[in-house]
Amino acid sequence: MRVNEDTVLRGQGVLLVPYEPHHVPRYHEWMKSEELQKLTASEPLTLDQEYNMQRSWREDNDKCTFIILDRGQWDLGCPEDECMVGDVNLFLVDLENPLLAEIEIMIAEPRFRGRGFGEESVRLMLFYGATTFGISTFQAKIGQENLTSVRLFNRLHFKEVSCSSIFQEMTLHWEVTETERQWLLDSVHVNVESYREIKQNRETDAHN
Repeated sequence: MRVNEDTVLRGQGVLLVPYEPHHVPRYHEWMKSEELQKLTASEPLTLDQEYNMQRSWREDNDKCTFIILDRGQWDLGCPEDECMVGDVNLFLVDLENPLLAEIEIMIAEPRFRGRGFGEESVRLMLFYGATTFGISTFQAKIGQENLTSVRLFNRLHFKEVSCSSIFQEMTLHWEVTETERQWLLDSVHVNVESYREIKQNRETDAHN
């Protein structure tokens, strides 16, 4: 989605940045993992197909994605690909009714799991979806065996609305009522910045 092509969401522990071509090689290595393929219900892609997928996420009006970076490593000046943790996505289920969006989270690097990066990234994406697109209902589809994700979304006030025994999948919803919106605004710490500017500032600092 073009809307977020220059948007950075800076949280306390993570930095959400647009999915760029230079992220693709690392992402492609992640998706060779059979564990991640199973958790994300994905098929392995060639590198060229992965680049095509990145372009799709950038250009399609129904998709919005951010790459999750470890802010601590980023602030220390580590190369961007070494700061990559995973990704968080929004998919507008119906462009004629853009108030409903499906949200997905993946912490791909095992060493970053259990550190709260997934929960903070989802909070930031809920904030972005609710304030930028006016989404009123967020939907998460999670495999029944993925108890870690189920617990994460439960902590974020998502409630189960259906369960498919055929697909072994749960569907959870979070409704953005005024009470829930205020809870989110009170619980999220975010600065919205320009991706181009923070990269330019980083390059300037590196040359000084």
